[in-house]
Amino acid sequence: MHQQPCGCDSVRIENDGIMLRWLVESPNRASKKIPIAHVSMEAEEKLDKEPRGKVKQIVGSTIRDLKEDGSGPVTNFESDKSAAEFANLYKEDGLTGGHVIMIGADPLSNSAAMEALHAYPGGLQIGGGINSDNSLSYIEEGASHVIVTSYVFKNGQMDLERLKDLVRVVGKQRLVLDLSCRKKEGKYAIVTDRWQKFTDVYLDGKVLDFLANYADEFLVHGVDVEGKKLGIDEELVALLGKHSPIPVTYAGGVTVMADLERIKVAGMGRVDVTVGSALDIFGGNLAYKDVVAWHSQQEALTV
Repeated sequence: MHQQPCGCDSVRIENDGIMLRWLVESPNRASKKIPIAHVSMEAEEKLDKEPRGKVKQIVGSTIRDLKEDGSGPVTNFESDKSAAEFANLYKEDGLTGGHVIMIGADPLSNSAAMEALHAYPGGLQIGGGINSDNSLSYIEEGASHVIVTSYVFKNGQMDLERLKDLVRVVGKQRLVLDLSCRKKEGKYAIVTDRWQKFTDVYLDGKVLDFLANYADEFLVHGVDVEGKKLGIDEELVALLGKHSPIPVTYAGGVTVMADLERIKVAGMGRVDVTVGSALDIFGGNLAYKDVVAWHSQQEALTV
């Protein structure tokens, strides 16, 4: 029987180099603890050129390789707090399921990622440059899961052998597939390589059912609305709620508290959600404490 996640919420922060994403898990998932916030030091963006990474909120659709003129993604917010400080903040709140996603293999990204994992062993998931050769090492460093997207796609197609190899190395129960997508010709195409390359794989019931055989959960950014604070992609949320047979977390566009309820309704109580640029702790207007309280209310409803 497939697990059925319920509508929950999370909080997010971003850093030029890595991403810590705090997912809100479903209270009725027997095998999961319940995190409530999503923190991310964004991985799918340019490398930080400063001595240490800055925690930032960016506009997801502007993520791309560093341009010749040095420009990078549009930044909504920048913090002086380190990855470990944010990890400790959520550790103190008893939140689990966060994401750390590195970009490339640069020393700064790796160092910040390790700093976060060591600050909160067992509480974070890691992605960015994950492959069959290095995936197990991150589990050994304290990550609960590895998050993978570009590695399992080649020339726009799913590379099933790579996916199977990852499962053999770390196990299905430790693998999260990032299926972030953008609209193309009326359908949601999975995008890779910092969300800039469209694949030929489109999100639908058949694809989600197939990939669920190889992952513990899915992570899906609505890239077209990510970081823009313009509202959620309800159509995408509804698709995930209807078709995902395993836990799935949606990210993108949450601006006000009512958006959390919209996701709960559109996703039929089966889609978790992340909140990022809109939060006051990241320079937005949405009170973090209100998001925490909302999640607590959702948890109480399931008791």
